[in-house]
Order: sequence, then C-alpha cells, then structure tokens
Amino acid sequence: MAFEGLSERLENSFKRLRAKGKLTEADVKEAMREVRLALLEADVNYKVAKEFTKKVTDRAVGADVMESLTPGQMVIKIVNEELTQLMGGSESRLAIANHPPTIVMMCGLQGSGKTTHSAKLALKLKKEGHRPLLVACDVYRPAAIKQLQVVGEQVGAPVFEMGTENPVKISEEAVKYAKDHGYDYVIIDTAGRLHVDEALMAELTNIRATVHPHEILLVIDSMTGQDAVNVAKSFNETLGIDGVILTKLDGDTRGGAALSVRAVTGKPIKFVGTGEKLDNLEAFHPSRMASRILGMGDVLSFIEKAELALDEKKAAELEKKLSKNKFDLNDLLDQFEQIERMGSLKDTIKLIPGIGKQIKDEDIDEKAFDRFRAIIYSMTKEERSHPEIINPSRKRRIAAGCGKKVEDVNKLLAQFKQMQKMVKQIGGKGGPKMSKKMRRMMQQNPEMAEKLMGNVKGQNPFGF
Repeated sequence: MAFEGLSERLENSFKRLRAKGKLTEADVKEAMREVRLALLEADVNYKVAKEFTKKVTDRAVGADVMESLTPGQMVIKIVNEELTQLMGGSESRLAIANHPPTIVMMCGLQGSGKTTHSAKLALKLKKEGHRPLLVACDVYRPAAIKQLQVVGEQVGAPVFEMGTENPVKISEEAVKYAKDHGYDYVIIDTAGRLHVDEALMAELTNIRATVHPHEILLVIDSMTGQDAVNVAKSFNETLGIDGVILTKLDGDTRGGAALSVRAVTGKPIKFVGTGEKLDNLEAFHPSRMASRILGMGDVLSFIEKAELALDEKKAAELEKKLSKNKFDLNDLLDQFEQIERMGSLKDTIKLIPGIGKQIKDEDIDEKAFDRFRAIIYSMTKEERSHPEIINPSRKRRIAAGCGKKVEDVNKLLAQFKQMQKMVKQIGGKGGPKMSKKMRRMMQQNPEMAEKLMGNVKGQNPFGF
C-alpha cells in the first residue's frame, strides 16, 4: 500500500505527542526530528524534508499550539496542512481547449507505463463523456503500436497510426483527423528511452512545436523514488511539462516521489496509477493523500469509488426491499459484485476513517467473496430467497456442492444474519439511505462523512 512505511513511522511519532497534556518547544523539535528521518527513509528529497519540518516547527511552537487544550492534535493538524501544501494544495485538473480538440502529449522514459496510462486516461475521459483519440507516435519500440491498439480496443478508444512514419508528421495528421471526425481529446503516446538523451528531447520538442499541446504529461514510476524526481526535473527543464502521472503508487510503500516531485519541479501531480487494471487511474488530490499518509482515511475517495460501482437500478430495488426489511442472499451477491467493482478490497477498506489503520494486510482476505459466492451458488433458488429453511441436511448438500465444509456454510449464514441486523438498522423509517442527496451532502461536509463512516467501526459482518 502507498506510504505504508511512512504512515507507520509518523503514527509512532504522533502517539508520543498525543500522550502529553502539554508540549514544550523541545517536544516539538524532537517529534520533527523523527518526522524528518521518516521522510528521508521514505526517499523524500533531503532539501524538501528539511524545509517541510522547519515550516511545521515554526508554526507548532507558536502560543496558539502550546497553550491549546490538545496541543498534540494541533501539531498533527499543522502537519496535515503542510503535507497538503507540499503536494500542491489542491487538485490540478486537466486542461480543456477553447476550441477542441484538447491535445495531451504523454512523455517519459521507456518502461514508465506511457502506453498503458494513455489508454487509462482515455478510459477516464470516456467515462466523463468525452471522445478521446489515441495516437501512436512510438515508432521505435517493437510492437509499441500494436500494444496501443490492444489497450485502445479494451477501453473503446480508436487509435490513429501511420506505421513508422515520422512522429512529428503522425501527430500533425492525427490532430487534423480529430478535428474532422469530432474527437475532443487527442492523446499522443510518444517514444521513450532508457535514459534522458538529446535525441529523445529533440523529437519531443519538435512534436510540441508542431501541434502545440495543451497538456504535456510526464509519466514516471513512483517506485524509483528520487530517480523519478530527477527524471521529472530533467524533462521539465528541457521540455517544460504541465503535470505528472505517477504510476505504481499502490506498490510504493515509501512515497518519496509523490512528496518530492511538486516541490522540486513546481509542477503538479495530476493523476496516479493505483493498479494494473485499465480503470485504476485516479485524479490526485493533495488533501486526501495527506489524510491517507496520516492514517485518517479518505472518505471522499471512498464515496466516489462507491458511486462509480453503484448500479442505480439495483440500488433502487434494494432500497424498496430495505423499506420492507427484506434482504436475502441474492441481494448479498449483488452487493459483493458492487464492492468488487470498487477495486482491491484491502485498498478500499483502508480509505474508511477509523478502520483502515486498525486493519493489517493479513486480516483482509481478498478471496473471501469468492468462497461466499461459491457457497451461495450451491444453494437452490428457494434457499437463497429464504435462508431460514436451510437445515443440517441442506447444509451438508450445499457444502458438498461447492467443495467447502459445513463449517464454512455455517459461518456464511451467521455472518449473513449479522448483515441482516445492520440492514434493518438502515432500512427502517427514518434510517439513513445512501441516496444521491446524501452522497452530495457527504462530499460537501467531509467531517460529517468521517463521523458516519467511523460509526460503522467494528460492525463489519465479514470480519475485515
């Protein structure tokens, strides 16, 4: 998980601060020394780490903090605010041209994930109602064009290619084609090299001078830490980038690149790759990422994931059932499917305030839904609709049918009963419903959302 190592170090440092009723300047400086070491271990740029802790220290030794009733919490609040500022302060959105198409040029070193993330960006734009066109300008790497065509087909985005023609000519013709055929985004997948060299930069500079892209996005591997930051600095100085896409953030336990790249280059992180699937691309929100780093969860990202996964028709049907206090195993199957569409169970749960930091990786069984699904599929239609009729002989038949033990069937049914109790709590008169109105309210008031999400702590019927 992203920032896991850093989060643990910071949590240990802040525990000692919270335990003290009154803080001295020496206490703050000692805590900041530990924070600086934690940042350096996370492969954060030394200068960035030093300046960050100095800012926090200068603010934390003020009278407002020292004389506060909860000085430890005040220091953490300052760290949260400074982390947010360090990563850019607010979300940096993709440019939109006054006269379509908007031209996005993707660049980076070979193996950074340009081609895959070009397709990921196209998919994200399609979901937002746009018509993106992918352009194959990597004419040097074997099978690069074919790769773009394959991922383009998977996301439903057409690919413009002219074989091994000059990349500058290809990009120019692609823009003309997009204008003629009504595409509002042109995503140019350029060639990379094993290192930053003159030939690479010259080609990119020529493309930029010819098509005048509205966005130049640098794709870098977050797991390379300081190397990623150095690459970003080189590209920015030579080419002039507009933003960064950080890949493999889900596997980066340190997070040095995410914390350093904005401070070193002055350019924002616009998107982060959070998995191998083509829909694993998220807009980068500095405030939300700061909350994740400090173990506070990320309720707004959780809500957005839930909205994307939500089947509105099934949700309406479920709402009717909830109003009548009816919830059967068929409904449970539907819920499994919607949760799985949200992505990795482990990463999704860790977005929930008050729950994420209490759960260890070994406590989360990613295959639990598969086992539960197999058991439910072994049941008859009547048993799914009326679980109360499942007696010992039926349990033995169900277990034999799915290759599980009777104990597994008993466990599922016991957990289902617990889920039913939870459902009754939210399905009765006056109970909260996750309607569009409520979701909007939670997005506008994150503090209320955190309280609501925190109230479910310890109530998860599936043990994660």
